[in-house]
Amino acid sequence: MAKRIEVRIEIFQEGELYVGLCPDLDVSSFGETPEEAKQSVQEALEAFFEECETMGTLVEVLQAANIPARE
Repeated sequence: MAKRIEVRIEIFQEGELYVGLCPDLDVSSFGETPEEAKQSVQEALEAFFEECETMGTLVEVLQAANIPARE
């Protein structure tokens, strides 16, 4: 069964770009608009979670960041 992982994402402007940041996991990305930055950081988080699953560390990473995973 797939897990639902809810994380906090912050969007802020830095120069002419917008940054999407998940501070709890230190994952970030950017875009030319706030919407692009949000989409970009969501894609980065998906890749991060997939890699954690591949390495078998997803549960430990989420626990260390105090992030619950719901089914």
